[in-house]
Amino acid sequence: MSDKTPVVLIVDDEKSMRHSVGVLLKKHAYDTAEAADAEKALEMLREDGPFDVILCDMRMPGMDGQEFVRRANQMGVETPIVVMSAYGSIDTAVQAMQNGAFDFISKPFKVEEVIIKLGRALAHRTLKDELEELRRERRAAFQFADLVGKDEKIRAVFDAVEKIAGYKTSVLIEGESGTGKELVAKSIHGLSGRKGPFVAINCGAIPENLLESELFGHKKGAFTDATADKEGLFARADKGTLLLDEIGEMPLALQVKLLRVLQDEEVRPVGGTQSYKFDVRIIAATNQNLEEAIKEKAFREDLFYRLSVFPIHVPPLRDRPGDIPLLVEYFLERHQARLGVKVKGVRQKALALLMEYPWPGNVRELENVLERASVLAGGGYIEAEHLPEKLRSPRVVDIKVPSEMPLAAGNLSVKQNSRVLEEIVIRKALEKTRGNRTNASKLLEISHRTLLYKIQEYGIDD
Repeated sequence: MSDKTPVVLIVDDEKSMRHSVGVLLKKHAYDTAEAADAEKALEMLREDGPFDVILCDMRMPGMDGQEFVRRANQMGVETPIVVMSAYGSIDTAVQAMQNGAFDFISKPFKVEEVIIKLGRALAHRTLKDELEELRRERRAAFQFADLVGKDEKIRAVFDAVEKIAGYKTSVLIEGESGTGKELVAKSIHGLSGRKGPFVAINCGAIPENLLESELFGHKKGAFTDATADKEGLFARADKGTLLLDEIGEMPLALQVKLLRVLQDEEVRPVGGTQSYKFDVRIIAATNQNLEEAIKEKAFREDLFYRLSVFPIHVPPLRDRPGDIPLLVEYFLERHQARLGVKVKGVRQKALALLMEYPWPGNVRELENVLERASVLAGGGYIEAEHLPEKLRSPRVVDIKVPSEMPLAAGNLSVKQNSRVLEEIVIRKALEKTRGNRTNASKLLEISHRTLLYKIQEYGIDD
């Protein structure tokens, strides 16, 4: 709210009442606007924009105060409404509040009561405005940690991040490699208000015999190379957030220990005799289908349920191609700042190729392609020839697809039937390579990890 004089909209069918209330409010540093009925008030709200407070009579001909409150709420009016009536009762007050009114005044009222309740309504409005401004500033500051997009699928991720950020609930972020799972985790931490640091560990990148020490720490002499005490990541992330990336790669034996740590909220360093409490927000991420891993006895079911209290799925880039132009603009600006390379823009043919490519490496692959193209463009426009060969001349895989492709569930949905086609092509590629997944991924022009994910997703037994 600014320092301007607050404006109260007075809605009452009695002209004398509007006049007397208006005089009263002006004496207490309010400006006023008047509406003789609820319909006129709704029209003023639509055309004149938001007022600071609305003071509305309950009993009016035509649309009464209760209906006005309901209609204003349906319109998305956030201005606090204080209703007043000479026919007031507790039941009427409760009903008005349930319909969305901020407060209730019974006639005849005292001047002090009106001023106090309008002051509370104004303070409530100011607090809401300040909170929304703070949220906007946080969005601008964090930019959802470089997550960019307007597609409904990625907007659903943004909404989930905002809903869960303020709670300590465990989050499981699922999605293919390169989709931005760590960025989602950083966004949750950035919006959470937690005072401690954001700490991440890739559970698949550290040898099994060292992973426990990395997570929980160790005491001097705990094993051969333990020449000094070592602080674990749980201790380092105290009061903050710990991301367990590639959680599906964690060995089963360590999964048991992690589950106990999460249940007890206590950590005991390797070789130690004392446990200590921790205050850490746990986020896990995976590109695997953990439910399939549970069936294959590769992941503990009890740990899965402990980690996946609030699951978030990050969509692959191929499922939101409309976001590619936004991502292109964003990455070009970032490369300009980081590399000092000024690119004038992207030619239409090059953009079309970027839009058509399936991006098996997702957003990370797009960023790398644009960094290379920015350097090759040398201060000019990014042309088609600045893009990798695989984008300019996609190789057609010699795999025969049935001429009469079965329809997904008997429907004509392009999205559903594209999945049917994808499964057929993957099966044919595995058949052609006699089950060699590495060679099949090369034929399909996707990463080996993406192929493994798809094999699990479609339940393919190669």
